[in-house]
Amino acid sequence: MFDAEVAAVIRSLDAGFPKVEEMTGPEARAAIAARRQPVGNRDDVARTEDREIPGPGGGVPVRLYFPHQRGDRPLPVVVFCHGGGFVFCDIESHDAFCRELSGRTSSVVVSVDYRLAPEHKAPAAALDAYAALTWAAENASALGGDPGRLLIAGDSAGGNLAAAACLMARDNGGPAVAGQVLIYPVLDPSCDTGSYREYGTGYGNTRAAMEWYWRQYLPADGVAGPRHQVVPPAADTLRGLPPAVVVTAGLDPLSDEGGAYAAALARDGVPVTHRHYPGLFHGFLTIMSLQAGRSARDLLWHDLCAATKQGATS
Repeated sequence: MFDAEVAAVIRSLDAGFPKVEEMTGPEARAAIAARRQPVGNRDDVARTEDREIPGPGGGVPVRLYFPHQRGDRPLPVVVFCHGGGFVFCDIESHDAFCRELSGRTSSVVVSVDYRLAPEHKAPAAALDAYAALTWAAENASALGGDPGRLLIAGDSAGGNLAAAACLMARDNGGPAVAGQVLIYPVLDPSCDTGSYREYGTGYGNTRAAMEWYWRQYLPADGVAGPRHQVVPPAADTLRGLPPAVVVTAGLDPLSDEGGAYAAALARDGVPVTHRHYPGLFHGFLTIMSLQAGRSARDLLWHDLCAATKQGATS
């Protein structure tokens, strides 16, 4: 049982997580960066490489993770978009997670340091995510990867970006994507679902913080371009999207919107695996020391490995 450990983490988050809604974007970034834990799993991968790839607003930094490999068979490629409310976190904040992702799924991982709000309003981050997805498809073979086994994943705000990038790939006729992995994704700017009302305070991630994140990301004069590039559920249809793994946590204000998106994908004929964790909270998967997180990651790696065996869609 994980109840005691989970309860202790929730108490710690609720008492100690910075009140970002009272800060500027730069202040929030500094406060979150000060909480960063050392990376203890550097040997999960054979090597990493930092690069800058072309993006719509200039160069986009990425970190490539290469697993310990046996043989010469091309590997799956996973583009990863970090969480952080569209405002904070970066490649370093999710380094340990990406190392485990690469090592446990034997995949080349491309972690994307997309542009952050409020300096860069929507859809800047989503366009960077799509640029990284396109670059990964074009360069997969050179990285030792298989362009036919290209996935995109993200947690929290990164889940939004992964979903949006898949919609762009569908609408633009490519690249072909074998799967999308949406980990407690941020999808609904109304912040007014049942899970918001029940879990909007007292469980780490708060309604006040989520409303602040959306205010930082959304332009005051409205989104330029298709709204579903910023709010994926606003798409007229979800048909033609790649198979999805959707992870939700029961004690998360975002639980209902993630579950609703999983259901909407399924209604539109998209194969969906929905992993719901009733007694867990937003962010649990990237707390590397949490036993409940380790167990859930084991299942997530299994789901990703299964997804890489499916054919890509475009």
